[in-house]
This record gives sequence, C-alpha cells and structure tokens, in this order.
Amino acid sequence: MTSDAVPPPDSAGAPAPRRRAAVHETRVDGFGTVRVVPVDPARDTDLLYRWVTQERARFWGMLDHTREQVREIYEHLDSLSTHHAYLIHRDDRPVALFQTYRPEADPIGEYYDVRPGDFGFHLMVGPAEGEPEPGFTGTLVTVFLTHVLAEDPGRRRIVAEPDARNERAQARLVRAGFVLGPEVRLPHKRARLAFLDRDSFLSRTTR
Repeated sequence: MTSDAVPPPDSAGAPAPRRRAAVHETRVDGFGTVRVVPVDPARDTDLLYRWVTQERARFWGMLDHTREQVREIYEHLDSLSTHHAYLIHRDDRPVALFQTYRPEADPIGEYYDVRPGDFGFHLMVGPAEGEPEPGFTGTLVTVFLTHVLAEDPGRRRIVAEPDARNERAQARLVRAGFVLGPEVRLPHKRARLAFLDRDSFLSRTTR
C-alpha cells in the first residue's frame, strides 16, 4: 500500500488535506495519475449517494435508496472479507466506483459454474465533467484490473455481471477483452455474464 506524504501548507499557512491512502497508484501517460482508494463509508456516503441515485446509474439498482440506506450498504461491504469497494481517483478527483467480490461468497455463485481463481467485479463511472473523453473508461478498467491481478496471482479469471439491458456496459467489457457469456436471471435483475482470462488480459496489456 502506498504511504501518504504530508502536502505542503496552503497559501494561508494551514496544512492541505492529507491525500487518501491508496492500495494502488500509477501514472498513465497523457491521462494523469490514477489511484485506487478503498471506500470509507463515513467519508464517502455523500458522494456515493449522489452517484447511485442519478438516473444514469439506474442499472446499479439504488435509485430509490436514501442516504442512510446507501451508508448502511457500504458499511456492510466494509465489514466483509470477501467483498470490497474502491473509489478510483484521477489526479485526486474521484471518477469511478469499483466493487470486487469472490463469486463463491456472492449470490452470483449460485447461477454459474464457479471455477477456482474466479474473481468478480462491478464498475460504475461517475458523472462526467465536460465532453466525453475517448478511452476514459478503458484506461480506468485496465489500471484497476492490472492491480487486481497483480495483488493475487491466484486470480485466474475476472467475472462481471452487467444488467442484460445495459449494452454500453457490455460493450465496454468486450473492448477490455472480456468474452460475453450466457444471461442469467438473478433475484434483482437479468444479468449477462462476462469473463476475462488472466493470461489473455496480461498478454494484451504488457506488450
């Protein structure tokens, strides 16, 4: 885990806010510094509530949630060893939410044949500022998955389960190298499974 340096004082002489501790940080040429920061429910609830209750986030399934419900969900995730939530910062600005899980400890594990080394993730990109930026989401996915796979060599396959109606999310995954699988009917949605082989991903990103 990277350590946080104390930033220099601001113009009024007061120390600037400390940067959040990151589990991964990398500089991407032409893009900026990308940092993977664990969600802090007490600190991040207002941001997460704004994001998940916008119409653009309807496939996240939390449009009608209250702020308190959002906080409780992320406090519960924070208490688990099998599920984790991360904010992705670009140049110290939060731009996306990633969640990871072990399929054998998640309801999705009841709907497909879980293999040893499977590792699941969800992605939600935050509201854009200005015009859409080509390659933006792909860069974030590449950085995050590179971290996930480097963190544990035993993770052999990445699993995703976007809403079956969310064609944009499926297209993003295909561009990242995922192979679309079957549709499954979950209690809360109809999902499209997608799979990314570790070796296939690394061969594409380390050339």
